[in-house]
Amino acid sequence: MSLLNIACATVNQTPLDWTGNFNRIVDAIKDAQRQQVELLCFPELAITGYGSEDLYLSYWYPQKAINQLANLLPFCNDITVAVGVPVRIQEKVYNCMAVIEDQKLKALVAKQFMAIDGVHYEFRWFTPWEHGKVISYSLVDEEVPLGDIIFEKNGVKYGFEICEDAWRGKDRPGYRLKDRKVDVIFNPSASHFAMGKSIQREELMKESSKLFNATYFYVNLLGNESGKMIFDGEILVAREGKLFLKNQLLSFEDYQVKAFSFDKDKEIKPEIDSLHEKNQEFVQAASLGLFDYFRKSKTKGFVLSLSGGADSSTIAILVAEMVKRGIKELGKERFLIKLGIDYTTKTNQPEREIVGKIFTTAYQASENSSFSTFQSAKVLAESIGAAFLNWEISDEVKSYTEKIENVLGRKLTWKEDDLALQNIQARTRSPIIWMLANIKNALLLSTSNRSEGDVGYATMDGDTSGSISPIASVDKHFIRQWLLWAEKNLDYPGLAKVNSLSPTAELRPTENLQTDESDLMPYSLIVEIEKLAIRDRRSPIDIYLILKEEIEIEPDLLKTYVKKFFRLWSRNQWKRERLAPSFHLDEFSVDPKSWCRFPILSGGFEEELKELDTY
Repeated sequence: MSLLNIACATVNQTPLDWTGNFNRIVDAIKDAQRQQVELLCFPELAITGYGSEDLYLSYWYPQKAINQLANLLPFCNDITVAVGVPVRIQEKVYNCMAVIEDQKLKALVAKQFMAIDGVHYEFRWFTPWEHGKVISYSLVDEEVPLGDIIFEKNGVKYGFEICEDAWRGKDRPGYRLKDRKVDVIFNPSASHFAMGKSIQREELMKESSKLFNATYFYVNLLGNESGKMIFDGEILVAREGKLFLKNQLLSFEDYQVKAFSFDKDKEIKPEIDSLHEKNQEFVQAASLGLFDYFRKSKTKGFVLSLSGGADSSTIAILVAEMVKRGIKELGKERFLIKLGIDYTTKTNQPEREIVGKIFTTAYQASENSSFSTFQSAKVLAESIGAAFLNWEISDEVKSYTEKIENVLGRKLTWKEDDLALQNIQARTRSPIIWMLANIKNALLLSTSNRSEGDVGYATMDGDTSGSISPIASVDKHFIRQWLLWAEKNLDYPGLAKVNSLSPTAELRPTENLQTDESDLMPYSLIVEIEKLAIRDRRSPIDIYLILKEEIEIEPDLLKTYVKKFFRLWSRNQWKRERLAPSFHLDEFSVDPKSWCRFPILSGGFEEELKELDTY
């Protein structure tokens, strides 16, 4: 026989939610059984959730995961199920796929390569397995093999490359699986979302299927599992260098099961086309990230200081999209149940009504705020149905300022005290918006973006305040073009006013005509410098020489901007250390807790920047 009904199941798991994780796996198994699936593969570490962090280092946590594995056995009748689980053997923990067949554990396959770049720290928790090695492991008084193992069902041989295993070039296990003549390779993964990453995965799967002469199955975890990383729940099937199955990514469901009828002797038709749109990926991932953060934190809503500018307006639209997409996929009743909200809609506009129920915005005017940004914020909030509040902070700013003036014995002036006078406005907004969030038992959304994080263009304990920072890993240049795209493609006419304004902090007197780019440099240039400096880890001189050839800019001005970027970058690490948790949405970020570590105190690139003057 060479026929086998194979399926992959993605699940939205949460560390320490033992019952919920177990039930979602069981529900997916039952769904697969209804579809008469014979072989079902879950993602890696599906029993615990990938983001369990240092819980893996304990003795009890991997043991409880093994107990959960044992509890799964009775549900696996007349089906083979592969599910990810951590396994501790003495002092070492291994990332394994457990293969259960007809209610018995058949074997455990261990991951051979650890992900250690970017957001991944797997060597902290796991030990890589040696290829070709097999040992005996005891579960419920039965001995089973653990290690580098292949399997067979209905005459179909299959094996595993677990996530990072597939990204290791000529060292990857797939070459040895080919030598062992497997027909099917599974890649159970916990691969974080990043815009454009799905294209890379598709290419790898297609190339792998051709390279190893096998049908290649990929399955990823789903959702904002534990706060920062978002998993897109991607399921792919490739054969002979072609893609034949792909599911809906970034689903609001608890799980998805996608079946594929495998026949190694029969040609597959038809090949599928896959569409990729970066703007669409961003809104899908961020809205799902907000949905999961909302329900898993067990809060009752969101609060946002809506300035009328690009960043806060982006976040407002993401909340509206969370509601729109959640209702579309789940229906309004299931959507509200999953959010943990007991509410019955009363109008024929449930999206607007629910947005108004869970989302409160506030415009906090200082003496330097303009009527244009007030109108921008008000029109946008009302257009999506959000509650809109507004108040002035002038009295509070005046009170703080006068207290300092009294103890210093002098008046504060914009000439001598510019930065302090700007910061006190942003910082004064924080206590009252936090108070509103506390009263409503809501998450306060922070509005900082990656470009601001690069150069510290944010007030600590001011506009950085928040429970979660949804766009902190996305650059401002992208955000500005996304808002233009969203106005037209997502049908948000309320963004028209936002898109007509130049980004400004509005912290200096209006006659100053303050804009972000006059304070810093063009955002389009910041993104080019940060890619080279942070993503590619280039030196200041390298960046100058590269950009001098790639963009049209006067060389001395380019040197000035490169120097400014590195000086601001190096002196503002302390701010990045204190930013609110952020979603990882792009190929890199400046979050020192998950992507880019940099010393708080340093020499500030002074020698490197002096060398620029020799060019």
